Amino acid sequence: MTHPTSADVVIIGSGHNGLVSGILLARAGLRVVMLEASSVIGGATRTEHPFAKVPGLQQSTGSYLLGLMPPELMRTLDIDIPVLRRDPHYFLPTPGSAYLLSGSTRTDNGIYSEADLRADALMQAELAALREDLAPAWLAEPGTVEETAAQYIRPSLQDTFISLVRGSVLDYLKKFDFESELLLSMYAVTDGLSGINAGPDDAGTGHNFLVHNMCRLPGADGTWMIARGGMGTVSRMFSEAFVAAGGQIFTSSRVASVLSSAGAVTGVALESGHVVSSPVVLGACDPYELMKIAPVPDSLQERMKAHQRTGTTMKVNLALSGLPKFSCLPAGAPSPFGSTIHLLPGSDGDQPLARLRRMWEQVQSGQLPDEPTIEWYLHTTVDPSLMDDEGHHSSALFVQSVPYGAAVDDAYVDHLLSICDSYAPGTSALVADTFTLSPSGIESHFGITGGHIHHVDNTVALASRMPYATGFPGLYAGSAGCHPAGSVIGAAGHNAANRILADLGK
Repeated sequence: MTHPTSADVVIIGSGHNGLVSGILLARAGLRVVMLEASSVIGGATRTEHPFAKVPGLQQSTGSYLLGLMPPELMRTLDIDIPVLRRDPHYFLPTPGSAYLLSGSTRTDNGIYSEADLRADALMQAELAALREDLAPAWLAEPGTVEETAAQYIRPSLQDTFISLVRGSVLDYLKKFDFESELLLSMYAVTDGLSGINAGPDDAGTGHNFLVHNMCRLPGADGTWMIARGGMGTVSRMFSEAFVAAGGQIFTSSRVASVLSSAGAVTGVALESGHVVSSPVVLGACDPYELMKIAPVPDSLQERMKAHQRTGTTMKVNLALSGLPKFSCLPAGAPSPFGSTIHLLPGSDGDQPLARLRRMWEQVQSGQLPDEPTIEWYLHTTVDPSLMDDEGHHSSALFVQSVPYGAAVDDAYVDHLLSICDSYAPGTSALVADTFTLSPSGIESHFGITGGHIHHVDNTVALASRMPYATGFPGLYAGSAGCHPAGSVIGAAGHNAANRILADLGK
């Protein structure tokens, strides 16, 4: 298919937000052209075959769960993504006999006290109320933290909301008087620190915690879901809807520059030299890539560069020949697979929070941490469609935190697998192949500046994130770096499209 010479809107990037924008703009009757630098669509929302030694096994190599996409958006798009509920959804093992399996029912051996049960119930009730109140704000232009509180949050929770968004995750968790430091650490890590360049005491980690508790998909009950067929299902269904609405997608089409004349956008030039004329360009790439190629106003560039951080997340994709066996689980215990398996510093009961803080100190000094936090998952037990004919399982270690630029070699991957062995002896022997993406690997594989999976750190909230309208006529942004946050949400694509349609008088 030959690139066109003109369009009503050009979208740079085919991640899920760009696809959402494309669907809405094409359905509004606009000629929309989407240009993707990679040879495949989807950004980090992909299902791939990454294992050279196990070529038939599928894996969600980047994003791996669907939780935060608003159900209202899915109804607007008229797309029903097939999802599978994880039950249990949390598994907290220890090297001893204690463990926690939490889902529709809770199986607990020595993790919770009576005080922890009360604290957890209070926290979950408060988060449910905040989730309900904040939901409409995700599909609207953002205000400041205080403006958002006044407009959306019930009066009794407005101060709580402001403190949570501006504060640290540990400050928020401690107000509920949990007794178990390990439980505190689990909640802090999985929701407060996931994907960001920050430690548990840092301001803004409370916002990331709130974001990760915004799961509202039907049947989710506040947790994250598995997309059947991997996360590439999301990109495939969105791209099919975009093309059905008349949109055009071109892969291997890197945009070299956004063109302008007389102070307004006039189109884009590809690296090949081909020019697509258009009065509107939407950057669905990360904001820092957009700043390299487009006339983003200096004031906005300065503001966003002040927020710029590199990624600290590493993904060790694993092909397994069998299922691990956790030594803490007794015979007859519910299966832990499908859940997020939390391997935490201090899971042996020795100073979990102090060791979590030490991990972050090592990362800040540029070291690979001795005891990183690991979220381990294995989705082929819930979605066997990912398996190959030989019955291999796709699994992964989502490692937080790893400093950008640190030399991650096979020895460090072996170290991580030895940590797995301490909970599930013999796991290393099950590994048939690996596909490791350090922060710099994420940068090169998915084309995300600095390897930061959220584009803009989720410690940055609401109107402080990249705006949809850049201030340069005809130039817009709509990616994970915009409101509401980084993750597979799609709201930024929805909101950017609505802003473009409003500015065009449609």
